[in-house]
Formats: sequence, structure tokens, C-alpha cells
Amino acid sequence: MYTSGYMKRAKSFENHDVDTPGRALQGQNAYERLFDEISSGSLRPGTRLTETEIAARLAISRTPVREAIRRLEADGLVVHQPRTGAVVRSLDYPEIMELYEMRTVLEGTAARLAARAASPVELEELRAINQEMAAATDDSAALVRLNRQFHTRLLDAARNRFLLKSMASVKMTLMILGPSSMEAPERARQALQEHSTLLDALVARDGAAAETAMRDHMEHAQLTRLRMLRQSDTGDRP
Repeated sequence: MYTSGYMKRAKSFENHDVDTPGRALQGQNAYERLFDEISSGSLRPGTRLTETEIAARLAISRTPVREAIRRLEADGLVVHQPRTGAVVRSLDYPEIMELYEMRTVLEGTAARLAARAASPVELEELRAINQEMAAATDDSAALVRLNRQFHTRLLDAARNRFLLKSMASVKMTLMILGPSSMEAPERARQALQEHSTLLDALVARDGAAAETAMRDHMEHAQLTRLRMLRQSDTGDRP
């Protein structure tokens, strides 16, 4: 009958994977939610990502979840394992060391370039951010946010688009490691002083001193990260 045929076509259209603005928005929201859960450590390395479970938890269909997982895989945050499916990527010890080695080189270079290229306004903005951090020592979320702003502003001040692109890849992979090292209270206090030393070098237009200060800053962050990962591994054992 006509009615039966119409209903079948309507049902087929409803289930068809058309690209609608609503579904695109759901996909973006699912991506952002999963990205945040990975970067915060809620979804830890090795965690299996099941479409049905995530769709039920986020109250959306499986299609945007599938798209979000594909994007996370393209970002290098998720991998597919045989007989398991999509899981949050894990970094082994050599990879972590290589990642921080590259970060140290890139951020050190950014500091050296910024000493030459940063405008007085940018230098003042960096100092203002560091002062806000000093006033937020009891708020770990604010410290993490401000610290990221500090490093982002410094990278912008380096005036090198290729450096920005390389650093974006490193920062994306760092998300796998979970919470920022700035969430450790002693590290936050240490970082503030390291930022001040860096700022003095930038204001003096001393590129070599700025690069040395940033390299020291990154090495201390690496040591804190390794301690956090070691403590996390110990806590997971029975």
C-alpha cells in the first residue's frame, strides 16, 4: 500500500547517515567531551571506548560518537587494537622522554625568538598572567588555565608559524598524560619563580638566557610529570 511504502521510505530516511547541522553539532560536542575526559585523566590510557556506552552516557546516537572517535584517532589520542576496538592511546617511557625532549627544544626556541620579537605589550601581558597565577595558588584549575595561556602567548610572541604547528602536535600528544603537572602544589610555586626568571630574560632581550630559563622550566615540569605517573602506577597496584 501507499501508506506502507511511505512509512518505509520515511524510516529509511530517518536512519540514513545524512550530514545535518544537528548531527554535526552532536559530533562536535561528543568530540569535545571525550577530549576533555582524556586530558583530565577521567579516561585513562588503555581505556576501551565503546560506542554504545558513550552514546548512552551522553544521551546521543552512536553515529556522532563514531565520528568523535575517528577524530580522536586522527589526533593520535585513540588507537584501534585487534579484538578490542578503540582505546585511549598509551605512551611508554621512551615515548614520554622523547615527547618532553621535543617540547623542551621547541619551547626553548620559542623563548629565544620571543626575546627578539615580542612587543612590549606582549611582555606586559605575560607578566600580568604570571601575576594572576601568583594570586591563584589555591585554585588548581585556574593555575592550569593561566599556565596554558602563558605558554600560548609566548609561542605567539615568537612569530614563527612552523614552530606553532610543531608545538601543536606535541601539545596534543601531551593530553594523553592526563592532568597537568601544575596541579601539584609544589610544582606550581616553582613554576611561578621560573616564569619570573624567564620574563626577566625576555625583558632584557637576552635570547640565550631566555632559552636556558625555558629549558630549565621544561626539565622541572618533566621531573614532576614522571613523579606523578610513578605515583599513579603505584596507586593502581593491588
